[in-house]
Amino acid sequence: MSQKYSLQETGPRIEKFLGQLIENAGFSLTFQIEPGDHSNPDFENPDLTVKFQGEDVEMLLSNRAELLLALELVTQEMLRMHSDDHSRVSFDANEYRALRIEELRISALAAAERVKDSGTYFRFNPMNSRERRVIHIALRNEPLVRSESCGGGPQRGVVIYPSSMASIPDLPPLPAPHSSFGGGGRMDRGGDRGGERGGDRGRRDDRRGPRGDGPRHGGPPRRDGRPPRPQ
Repeated sequence: MSQKYSLQETGPRIEKFLGQLIENAGFSLTFQIEPGDHSNPDFENPDLTVKFQGEDVEMLLSNRAELLLALELVTQEMLRMHSDDHSRVSFDANEYRALRIEELRISALAAAERVKDSGTYFRFNPMNSRERRVIHIALRNEPLVRSESCGGGPQRGVVIYPSSMASIPDLPPLPAPHSSFGGGGRMDRGGDRGGERGGDRGRRDDRRGPRGDGPRHGGPPRRDGRPPRPQ
């Protein structure tokens, strides 16, 4: 892939935009724009890498680097980059990119083994296009399974299914996402819709209150003066 975004031409535009954004937001961050990190060329081969340091780096990396990915996306929009070129400008902090690639690669191989054993599909939670690509590449030498992107917008994710299936199976809808960025944390095993059932359990627990607190009390006092019955 030939270089399209250079340090000399694109770097100053990114520096000006991010510098103003960070100042306006009051973040305690600094950043450095460098030639692309080519340590994982099979998965990522960017023209430019923006690396962040500072007291608020952990904020950037919380919730699967949601804020880091958001800054990356708005910068790509500022540059008017086509979606096909988004992999050419990469944001990073504390080697997050390399660690995330390895995490996704291992998850993809583990999911492939489950598909082989179960004979049914395995669906990752929604993730961005760069992370979907890691899944596909990690499985390109697995002849017994196929990987395919499905869904649209923030719901787009990856499904792994046996290569003996003629096409991707019919999939139940996913619950509404909490975020448009990152993802890929939970996976849905074919046939049991485990991710959705887990979400329902969480909502029921919220109504009961935290576990271990004992029964909740409420309502008016009883006529005999004893405490109200647990609800």
